[in-house]
Amino acid sequence: MRNGAPSVVVRELVKTFGAFTAVDRVSLEAYPGEIFGFLGPNGAGKSTTIRILCGLLRPTSGKATVAGIDVAHRPEAVRQQIGYMSQRFSLYNDLRVIENIRFFAGMYSVPAAVLPERISWVLEMAGLKGRESAITGTLATGWKQRLALGCAVLHRPPIVFLDEPTSGVDPISRRQFWELIQAMASDGATVFVTTHYMDEAEYCQRLVLIDAGRIVANGPPSALKREKMKGELLNLECDRPGQALELLKDHPLVVDAAMFGGSIHIVVASAGESVPALKEYLSGRQITVFRIGQIAPTLEDIFVSLTARREGPGMAGVTQ
Repeated sequence: MRNGAPSVVVRELVKTFGAFTAVDRVSLEAYPGEIFGFLGPNGAGKSTTIRILCGLLRPTSGKATVAGIDVAHRPEAVRQQIGYMSQRFSLYNDLRVIENIRFFAGMYSVPAAVLPERISWVLEMAGLKGRESAITGTLATGWKQRLALGCAVLHRPPIVFLDEPTSGVDPISRRQFWELIQAMASDGATVFVTTHYMDEAEYCQRLVLIDAGRIVANGPPSALKREKMKGELLNLECDRPGQALELLKDHPLVVDAAMFGGSIHIVVASAGESVPALKEYLSGRQITVFRIGQIAPTLEDIFVSLTARREGPGMAGVTQ
């Protein structure tokens, strides 16, 4: 939900490293109370953009403001208004849980009067009540990530940047982590999160898809699924799906095709025309078709369609 003026504003942002352009004229806005998803393949420019917005990297050109502060001219002021959790585990493994919390409280200048309440909140949120003296490096990954999130938001920042926060975390811990994210947004925080998990992207109120440094789509997940599919989508179940995929890449009616689990998703211009033609085509090449029919696209289908690298006809692989 959008509440008031945007808390993050980016206009024509560019970041180059020598001849390489990592971020290419990116423009976006994120609002208080919004979970804003930043989605793209590895190397698309997500982390570089977040590092710029956190005041950790200076842009080559363009402008970005966070909490109304220009990130290029006042990066230190920006860092007082945000929480940042990188995709690499950010705590000190050799410190005890309570020592990490106290260290980050000092880094963020958390007032002594509220420190006991903040410490209690982090321990409760991370599920570590009674384990204050545990060495951080001995914790399971899910606990570590929740502890890292708690430390990143000890100072109750209005804007939180989370860069691949659940990478390597088991499904149950991922769900618990997203419940925390949703609670922060409900309290009015802007949560700006990068992920390559499609189920996680569904939790976001709005998504920006970025590829090769450029934005290729921007909108709520439901709108992207409704509006951004380049054609109609078929689901094919057959024997020898690997061979079938190679055959489909050569068919003139096929715009894109990719494996999705044990089936194949095929993008075509017209489902009505393509279903009988593709069934006949595969059957004539000794591929037994069990089922083929039109389906509604998932967010993963949109992601693949918009960001896949081309290797001839058909869709290339996608980071899962």
